[in-house]
Amino acid sequence: MNHKIERKEQYAYIDMQEPSFDEGVAGSFEQTARTLFREGLHNLIVNMEITKSVDAAGIAMIKKINWLCGNDLGLLVLVTRDDDFMDMIEALNIPGLTILPTKEEAIDAVFMHSLENEFGAGDDDYDDDDYNSVNESSEP
Repeated sequence: MNHKIERKEQYAYIDMQEPSFDEGVAGSFEQTARTLFREGLHNLIVNMEITKSVDAAGIAMIKKINWLCGNDLGLLVLVTRDDDFMDMIEALNIPGLTILPTKEEAIDAVFMHSLENEFGAGDDDYDDDDYNSVNESSEP
């Protein structure tokens, strides 16, 4: 797989240089993604601007890496401006997969996702026992 990787604290940016995301590329992509996961990077932004087609193995790999990212509270974002490619990927209905037209929007999506995880993961410090003495009242 011909690609470049840019590692940041919150994400890894993978610049794919392949016209087709086929079986050969999919295997290399999985190895690259797993290496990034081991490094603690669970948000992956993949620039697929050059990529024009995806075969069954590529689709399966996108689904798998998307699931692995989500399983670790991360996000997989595909970046492309190609409307036909975008429509093809969106037609797959992969839950939680994000497709955006620019790298900047993808980075913003990663940061927003991280913020949502931080706010959603907090404990409100209340237990059911805290509400035992609360009675409903007709008065405001």
